[in-house]
Amino acid sequence: MANKILGIVGWIGTALVFAAVAARLYTPPWGFWSDQYATYMAWAGLASVLIYMAGQWRDVANFYKGRGARYGTMSIVSIVVFLGILVAANYLATRQSKRWDFTANQVYSLSDQTIKILSELKEPVKFVVFERADRVPMHKSRLTNFAYHSSKVATEFVDADRDPLRADTAKIESLPTILIEYQGRTERVTSSEELALVNGLIKVTTGQVRKVYFTQGHGEKDTAVTERTGYSTVTQALTRENFTVETLVLITQKTVPADAAVVVIAGPSTDFFQPEMEALNAYVARGGKVLVLLDPVIKADAPAQPLLTQFLADWGIRAGNDLVIDASGLGQVLGSNDASLPVVVDYPAHAITAGFGRVMTGYPMARSMAPIEGGSNSHNAQPFISTSAQSWAEADLASLATGQVALNADKGDQAGPVMLGSVSSAPATDVAPPPAANGTPAAPDNAPKPESRVAAIGDSDFASNFAIGIPGNSDLFVNVINWLGQREDLIGIRAREPEDRRLTLTAEASRSIFWLCLLIIPGIVFASGVYTWWRRR
Repeated sequence: MANKILGIVGWIGTALVFAAVAARLYTPPWGFWSDQYATYMAWAGLASVLIYMAGQWRDVANFYKGRGARYGTMSIVSIVVFLGILVAANYLATRQSKRWDFTANQVYSLSDQTIKILSELKEPVKFVVFERADRVPMHKSRLTNFAYHSSKVATEFVDADRDPLRADTAKIESLPTILIEYQGRTERVTSSEELALVNGLIKVTTGQVRKVYFTQGHGEKDTAVTERTGYSTVTQALTRENFTVETLVLITQKTVPADAAVVVIAGPSTDFFQPEMEALNAYVARGGKVLVLLDPVIKADAPAQPLLTQFLADWGIRAGNDLVIDASGLGQVLGSNDASLPVVVDYPAHAITAGFGRVMTGYPMARSMAPIEGGSNSHNAQPFISTSAQSWAEADLASLATGQVALNADKGDQAGPVMLGSVSSAPATDVAPPPAANGTPAAPDNAPKPESRVAAIGDSDFASNFAIGIPGNSDLFVNVINWLGQREDLIGIRAREPEDRRLTLTAEASRSIFWLCLLIIPGIVFASGVYTWWRRR
């Protein structure tokens, strides 16, 4: 009789548990029901089942004495443990998000510069994507990567076909079009590729276009020339950073324009005139920024450049009368026929090369450009480009014609590492205080003054069209311009164009793969199965 009562209690408990689960999944239409009743039913059902098991403890103990029961219990415990680990991993993943990109060229990872810009956003930025509904997932996956690195990134997707009024108001002429909104400013791009998005983000966050002037009149590199020695490629890189590039002939203009963010002297073959140097010095004194790229003077009849080298010396930078030789062999890997292409993979600590890691840069036919020991004219320079220990600065330029060069300290050669680039900065000395307007007091005397900055690299060819393809050359040049312009937030390794990784097969290779997948591999698997079956039989 007792066993019958316990059996009924057990069935009632089971029914109550199932009823509680069903009540959680489905809310009855009558109004007096609540989740509290489902909770009571669950506890009552659990208590009934436990009472039943306590009353049948002998049968339960005998059941677990069997081998099958023990194995079954171990299987259940293993499943419960696995589910517990799975739940715990998902719980932690929702609170500690982490991604890994195992693709060959890191196609799902943002560049160093993009991550830096996103992490330093001070105000919210919104990406409004106008696109057809069937193509939205592609853009969403890319923009999700932006939102992953910054909580200030918001996205909105608008179907231009279903919402033509909004598309017409935003003047959407083609799809896709992405509007980037930041502090009341708007920039539009037509692609969700990282390179396009980050260029638009730079433009909308910087707010104003800055001008970079390249001097002309002394054989400098031409920003409009698309031939191998031109600067057209690096000009496009500057444009993507929200710079405009213009030329400057100082001998006719007399002064550096007031809107110049940076002045670049790229590979002059002759020296500047005294009036030009006076204009350049006046520009730097009032907080100007200058980048000087001086190539080595190898030919004996080539004109010297005493005024430009003296300008650098006043800023604590010595332009060596030498040619840097790199015996490491890395230059030959990049296509050079000799050791006249120094390759740099390690950099002195500086903001310009922060994050470069093992990024490679190359400098065809370079001279040393090192800080003057102890400084000069109260200016102390810092190096930011340094060659390897397998290089040296060859001072005996006459020996280069023979092709037999070797490190010889007795002839003035400098053993590596050799500094190829240095920078110097100081507070501006000729800045007029801003006038008071509408009763507003002028800036206090202790307010920070504008800063003058000078950078020098012993080579101009590294930024030319034929050498800009060396992995880090473009990034280094643009980083120098951003550092000079006091935009350290834009310094970094930039996004690359998406790599085309398609596999091109011949007709014969396609047929071979077809038969391999259709017959050979399935045939091997089938034959192995038949052989195994025959052996067991």
